[in-house]
Amino acid sequence: MAQQHHDPTAGPVPADVLARHLRDRATEFLRALRLHRESGAGAASEDSAEAARALRRAARRISAGLYTFQPVLDPAWSQALGPELAWVSGTLSLEDACASRLNQLLLALHRLSGTPDTPPGVRLPPPRPTRRTPTSTATPEAPSVPAGAPTPTPADGTPPDVARHLGTSAARPAPHASGTPTPADGTPPDVPRTASSASGAPAPRATGTQPAAARRTGTVTATVPAPDDRHAADRRPEGNARPGDARTPRPSPGRGNLTVGAAKAGALLDRQLTLARTRAHSTALQALGSSRFHALADQVAVLASEVPLAPAADGADLRPLADAARERLADAVAALPLLTAGSPYNAEALVHGLSPDLAPHPQDAPWHQVRLLLRLHRYAREVLHGSGDGPGDSPGDGPRLLAAGEALDRHRDAAEAAAAAAQAARTPRIAPATAYALGVLHADQRHEVEAARYAFQRAWQKPAADSP
Repeated sequence: MAQQHHDPTAGPVPADVLARHLRDRATEFLRALRLHRESGAGAASEDSAEAARALRRAARRISAGLYTFQPVLDPAWSQALGPELAWVSGTLSLEDACASRLNQLLLALHRLSGTPDTPPGVRLPPPRPTRRTPTSTATPEAPSVPAGAPTPTPADGTPPDVARHLGTSAARPAPHASGTPTPADGTPPDVPRTASSASGAPAPRATGTQPAAARRTGTVTATVPAPDDRHAADRRPEGNARPGDARTPRPSPGRGNLTVGAAKAGALLDRQLTLARTRAHSTALQALGSSRFHALADQVAVLASEVPLAPAADGADLRPLADAARERLADAVAALPLLTAGSPYNAEALVHGLSPDLAPHPQDAPWHQVRLLLRLHRYAREVLHGSGDGPGDSPGDGPRLLAAGEALDRHRDAAEAAAAAAQAARTPRIAPATAYALGVLHADQRHEVEAARYAFQRAWQKPAADSP
């Protein structure tokens, strides 16, 4: 009986198969809704997030079934329910999209900075560049600081990191680039600090222990103890560097050293995307508590017991409707520039990268459309044959379509991440180093877009597993 599902010459598939599929998906929707309420609708727990994802999955499949097989369903009912399901699925997806976008951008920043890769699924803490940069700049005429004296703080008592985020001019650091000397008075007040005079003569050592590597000819280095009894590497001064300018900041636990530009870019992205995620969470809670959603839940509850079919459903065959979904997908793929995408490093995704237009890249829209059509085709296959193969598909098309769908998901995620980096780079009055890091990040994500197109081209044109 299972082989009958894979035979293109099998008999017609009745509308009762669609009705059973919609009832099962409606039951999943109601089960996920109950789990979401039991886990706490407003709680940011893993159970609540998983229940929201289950709601989205069920809503997508019901909506896809209503769209693909609309001729055998009641027209007024299906046209009214479909947009409501799409609204719920889109609203619940915003929070997860912001979280995954932030995680992808922070991972890319660390990868581009040459730091060790973070395991997938682990969200990096927000970058804190102020721990590695000075709060003021010493001049050659500045007098020597007595040994053991605490480092002065801003007059208003604002911590250095808070002052930097607020834009306080007194706490604004100089860019910390490779090979650039760093002022010595950026040492935290609670850390013993060694100072020297402007003439370069070493000052007496402060109370406490200092590593021998911190003492160099003509230069005194203030070393901050790093976690796990490790000391940060000393930086070699350049040219006529002032005494005490060779201090190297300590890295944060679980994260490698980032340049000031990359760290500030990460902090800016974290602020913007966290704010967007908070707003998306509030929007989702309002949507789930609205009368509109309650009306939708009532309709889905009715669907779980009865599916309104059209009079033409008697004796109808679902296979031509599934064939139409597959043909729409094939036509959309044929319109894609697969020849260009099949060439590695073609730089096509970087075109219009400096365009002042705030709209998304127009070249991404056809790929996003193919992604939606591919999803509709896969859901139509599920209606007819579960996870098996659909009409006109060979038995080995399942893995091929799965790989193509994953490539298009990567394409969508990279395109949205690049747009987020570009939006952050348009923030007024950001430092040049921050803007440069965001530009590099944007180009990296557009290269990911190009790589995803290449992967889709190879997956789509790959022959089926059963072909000779």
